Amino acid sequence: MMQALDGLWDKICENVRRGISPDAFQRWFAPARLVETGEDTLTLAVPNSIQQLWIESNYATLLQDAIILTLGDRRAVKFRVEMTAPLISRVPEMAGGGVGGDLFDVRGSGGGVSEAGRGAAVSAGSRAAGTAGSVGSASSAGTLGEGTGGFNARYVFENFVVGSSNQFAHAAALAVAENPARIYNPLFIHGGVGLGKTHLMQAIGHHIVAHRKKARVIYISSEQFTNEFIDAIQQGTLPKFRRRYRQADVLLIDDVQFFAGKERSQDEFFHTFNALFDGHRQIVMTSDRPPSEMQKLEARLVSRFEWGIAAEMQVPDVETRTAILRKKMAQLQVTLPDDVVRFLAERISNNVRRLEGSLMRLASFVSLSREKLTQPRVEELLRDLLQEDARNQVTIDKIQRVVAEHYDVRLADMTSKRRPACIAFPRQVAMALARDLTRASYSEIGAAFGGRDHGTVMHACKLITARTAEDPKIRSVIMLLESRLKA
Repeated sequence: MMQALDGLWDKICENVRRGISPDAFQRWFAPARLVETGEDTLTLAVPNSIQQLWIESNYATLLQDAIILTLGDRRAVKFRVEMTAPLISRVPEMAGGGVGGDLFDVRGSGGGVSEAGRGAAVSAGSRAAGTAGSVGSASSAGTLGEGTGGFNARYVFENFVVGSSNQFAHAAALAVAENPARIYNPLFIHGGVGLGKTHLMQAIGHHIVAHRKKARVIYISSEQFTNEFIDAIQQGTLPKFRRRYRQADVLLIDDVQFFAGKERSQDEFFHTFNALFDGHRQIVMTSDRPPSEMQKLEARLVSRFEWGIAAEMQVPDVETRTAILRKKMAQLQVTLPDDVVRFLAERISNNVRRLEGSLMRLASFVSLSREKLTQPRVEELLRDLLQEDARNQVTIDKIQRVVAEHYDVRLADMTSKRRPACIAFPRQVAMALARDLTRASYSEIGAAFGGRDHGTVMHACKLITARTAEDPKIRSVIMLLESRLKA
């Protein structure tokens, strides 16, 4: 039996090799073994949870394609962790408060890994959508994640870290999950890349299916909706396409901003939206911007997107980023000293997915190479992530550009001596944002705004704080500008 399994795994690996470098194959696939086959599943044994998580996060599609080429059909892939000894790496104490002490303690659990241990930090730039606890498992009609090959098993409410930046969006999502189509319909979640919009959307789907066994939940991206719509036109199967989406109990559609400019897709989704809404079915959408800012989107769609409630997800503060890291560490069964956690939380601030990717990269390096990490080594391993995040740091120049663009004034007016209200107020907004979003002093801000003194900046900050507290419209504009600056 084992000989047959080994032969089958060798054939799958032959197809895997075609899409991966030799070094990557040796590192991630060579240590794995095929230990069990079922009617629609394959079970792989891997030496540690890091190995499993890396394959799930980065090579799910490659592995599934290799399986289809070998067996002729799709199989769900399950993992069994068979770690013979814990992987522990120590890092020497370093001068100047550098990384030191026990950096990682990655431990196995005998014959497998707990559900908590299956949590994963995805690699930088990878959404890892569709890579659930089993790689590439297809869901049947009427079940979780129809149309996308399943949801990510880690995208549940229990794994979502709530902070001031996402508290309202989380509360709205939970309310929808507990009472679909009775409150907040549609729910429109918007925010920058990597802030957890897809996580919340899929958590809604998980919750509804767990508590409403017969619910027909469909999760799909706007791009896939468009592609299926085009295929249906070409193949003459529009009635079937429409029945599928218009008979759903819950439609979860990701990245609706990609409907912009696609007139026929917008028209089709408009009628799908109406059918679901009129039938008291729940609709949840995500986007990188609020409905009112979507260009090349029909006014009738924008209007419907605003029928329910729009919940914004903002960049998390350093406390929330620290909590996210600690939760991921618990899921990965990884231990980092406080100074490393603090380093990551402070240096990688604009993208939760990038933050998780940095943790995954360090954990993978230590568990596989067993080398000792030094402070230069940590910065070297994360160099691209740190550089990318640094490019997205908020600066006074960036604030001036964004505010000038929003209020349609010249960038030169930010530093000029002109004082008409149409210029003075945007300039005061920019000063207040500079005080809140940068580490610059009043004097430094004044110097950047045409040599104004610190008293002028203090007055601007107090004025904007007061106006924001009393005027909801101004408060909304300030929140919008902050979101753009941090995205």
